[in-house]
Amino acid sequence: MGDAHGHVQSAAGRNKKNLAIVFGLTAFYLIVEVIGGLWTGSLALLADAGHMLTDVAGVGLALLAIWFAEKPASPEKTYGYYRVEILAALTNAVVLILISLYILYEAYERFKNPPEVQSSVMLGVAAIGLVINLIGVYVLRAGSSESLNMKGAYFEVLSDMLTSIGVIIAGVIMLTTGWYYADPIISAGIGLFILPRTWALLKDAVGVLIEGTPSDVNIAELRTSLSKIEGVTGIHDLHVWALTSGVNAISVHAVLENDNEHDAVLTRVHEHCTKNFKISHVTVQTECVGFAEHETHL
Repeated sequence: MGDAHGHVQSAAGRNKKNLAIVFGLTAFYLIVEVIGGLWTGSLALLADAGHMLTDVAGVGLALLAIWFAEKPASPEKTYGYYRVEILAALTNAVVLILISLYILYEAYERFKNPPEVQSSVMLGVAAIGLVINLIGVYVLRAGSSESLNMKGAYFEVLSDMLTSIGVIIAGVIMLTTGWYYADPIISAGIGLFILPRTWALLKDAVGVLIEGTPSDVNIAELRTSLSKIEGVTGIHDLHVWALTSGVNAISVHAVLENDNEHDAVLTRVHEHCTKNFKISHVTVQTECVGFAEHETHL
């Protein structure tokens, strides 16, 4: 029994307006920060500009992914384009990891011979960035718990907010003490802070792409509860996977206690999965006792 409902809106799709707001803010500040970074010669500020560039690209990619995901299914793409959102999250994670590694390398090079930095201008630019990033984090925070695509965009903005804070700290230290080692040290610290969180996002995105069990579905509890449904004597070939964040699917074989209860069992299993678990697409095969012996199991 397939899911009778039409196209299900993804969690990211419900946050499209918020993404568009953040995209506009980050694109504006990117221009300001690139000019400021080149003017002051600050690695920390240029590191922030690098992250801001990935923000603009990442949020833009997330918006593009939502547009694809909202396209209806076709004979060639029977599940539609939900997975484009996961590909966007994966891309954002990879880019952030590469940017963080590059910043660590540049910090090492500058630590050997720290250049003089125009700290006062650097502080002013970073302060503007902090305000913009705080707005972005506030706007995206709620949606980040619902969608990997949104989480990828949220991490992009969060990393820039942390970088802005780091730039301000480095700027204050250099302005008051003239100790220019603060610039590469703060930059390296930001890179090290971002890496493990981005790695977790990468693992989650890969988990969806290899059709692992969604983290918001307890498959052991699901199996047990399905076995207790009236008219069901056994459950096998149970598979649960995510099309995208918040849009889960299930395929299961239910062994009937009474062959005449085929339609009733289909209804009970379908309603149980959609009402008690976060599952949108339900496919159930009902069969008589002993039929499983003729099947090929993965």
